[in-house]
Amino acid sequence: MTPTGTSKIPDILTKYRADILTDWTRQQLENTAMRRGVLRESDVTEQSGEFLNAFAEAVGAGNLTDLRGEKWDAVREVLAAVSRSRAKKGFTPSETAMFVFSLKQSLLTRLRAEIGDDTDAVASEGWTVNTILDRLGLFTTEIYQKGREEVILRQQQELMELSTPVVSLWENVLALPLIGTLDSARTQVVMESLLQAIVKSGAAIAIIDITGVPTVDTLVAQHLLKTVAAARLMGADCIISGIRPQIAQTIVHLGVDLGDVITKATLADAFALALQRSGMMVASVKGRS
Repeated sequence: MTPTGTSKIPDILTKYRADILTDWTRQQLENTAMRRGVLRESDVTEQSGEFLNAFAEAVGAGNLTDLRGEKWDAVREVLAAVSRSRAKKGFTPSETAMFVFSLKQSLLTRLRAEIGDDTDAVASEGWTVNTILDRLGLFTTEIYQKGREEVILRQQQELMELSTPVVSLWENVLALPLIGTLDSARTQVVMESLLQAIVKSGAAIAIIDITGVPTVDTLVAQHLLKTVAAARLMGADCIISGIRPQIAQTIVHLGVDLGDVITKATLADAFALALQRSGMMVASVKGRS
């Protein structure tokens, strides 16, 4: 790689900055992968300008072989912001990395024009440009991946919260219908949602309905028991409904002791019991005038 002191890259970036920025921005906007409907032209221009400024400063002042060094902090910060932004907008890793790779053509064109017929110098500078931008492009994919993981984790958290709604069925009676697999992470969300609802409403009875839970194993049963125990500590009794024959057989086969936990086959049965414990009942009005 060309040493910093002898490279013409800093001079090229200073002398032709405006032209390079114009060409680079145009190339990005002409690329169908840039999704102009998602990313505005002003965003592309602003991000490109910020990167070019930081890149020119780093190339002029830093070691061209140490892209993880302090002199390249600003460059990495700009690329990190661009990568996270595009990850949230649904761009692919390749589309995100093209932000850096598309700079090559404009920069190499200016270098060849400036150096002229010195083929060795053109080859050396070209190698330097390609190496730097390739490494920065890989950096964008690393940050992109982290950004996508953050998005996925946040979406999973939101889905778990949405899939564990606590419903007020009656005065002092809450219901928590569970759908899908109940694992440790989701159990924590379930427990927190239920306890918060108990505190807020002052409910004395909570119905946990597992009709929508496909399977119950030892771990799921333990999670249910923990939730029941936590609710009791908050002053609310729990009823578990949705115990289908297959689930009942599985619980017996596993030897899981539900202790003194009240269970019912259906949510309706559990609700009727909850009303009875609250000193109320449901009566038919059929035939009344």
